[in-house]
Amino acid sequence: TRYFVDHRKVRVVGGQGGGGGHSFYSEPRKEFGGPDGGNGGDGGHVIFKADRQMKSLSSILPFYQGFHGERGGSKNCYGANGAYMYVKVPVGTLVKEDGRVVADFTQHGEEYIAAYGGAGGKGNRFFLSNENRAPTFFTPGEPGQDRVLHLELKTTAHAGLVGFPNAGKSSLLRAISNAKPAVAAYPFTTLNPHVGIVHYEDYEQVAVADIPGLIRGAHQNRGLGMAFLRHIERCRFLLYVLDMSESQPWIQLQDLKYELEQYKKGLSTIPCVVIGNKIDLAQSRINLPLLKEQVGERVIALSALTGDNLEELLLHLRELYDNYVKTEQSQGKSPVKW
Repeated sequence: TRYFVDHRKVRVVGGQGGGGGHSFYSEPRKEFGGPDGGNGGDGGHVIFKADRQMKSLSSILPFYQGFHGERGGSKNCYGANGAYMYVKVPVGTLVKEDGRVVADFTQHGEEYIAAYGGAGGKGNRFFLSNENRAPTFFTPGEPGQDRVLHLELKTTAHAGLVGFPNAGKSSLLRAISNAKPAVAAYPFTTLNPHVGIVHYEDYEQVAVADIPGLIRGAHQNRGLGMAFLRHIERCRFLLYVLDMSESQPWIQLQDLKYELEQYKKGLSTIPCVVIGNKIDLAQSRINLPLLKEQVGERVIALSALTGDNLEELLLHLRELYDNYVKTEQSQGKSPVKW
């Protein structure tokens, strides 16, 4: 099963600076031309760059080494600087060092220098002075910066599927997109987040993230804990998936909103729609009118298993997406595109 990697530990080392040159100029009739060893080139930086084409941290390697600077040459020739090494990361990536956030990529094209290259060494020409007309001293290049960084991806999907285990989130994602998360009749079938793309006839694409099932107390790190709550933060709207076959399904909605609010204040107030899943079961049809009486949000009753009423969800999903795009454009921002 394919899923996107949302966490990576990376060691980055800047390029080594080139050593200084050591030589003396000499030619016919100018035997003592003096020192002419040039300085070494600086080592190249390792730079993280946000790229909207990247959707996962799966291509990030555990180690990156910057390019080294070249050694200084004779005739006062400086060594070439090491080229910069660019590492593409998805938009929505957090860079942490020792638990502290040092970079947060929210826009395409943003850059962060993860490791500085070392300075180039000085050639013997640099040490020429009136007191020392023939210096033989030169310095080696400095080593590059060495850091261990942790990359975390906060999903920049448009919609997030939120629900308790076995509510049918993975089945629903399989029904509306080409994603293939695992589906089984036991809790915590989904242990990794998945992103499915819903395609529309006008070529617009809406990204829907299947967040692994929450449980009561998730904000206190119970169950799968807070490992995936961060993915909900940057979703533009939420799809609360409720198991309609259980008694009092509106209690599920209240508990889900409570967990989100405890994790981050205001998270439960972003645009949403309530999805009553498993409507093909008899008990679910009995609970549906009771649910509509108890909740103020729009309720879409469907069955991810049989495909009943998926069309209404897809139409409303597009409405939520269009409203998001209009809001972003009215504020002079660029909406996230997949």
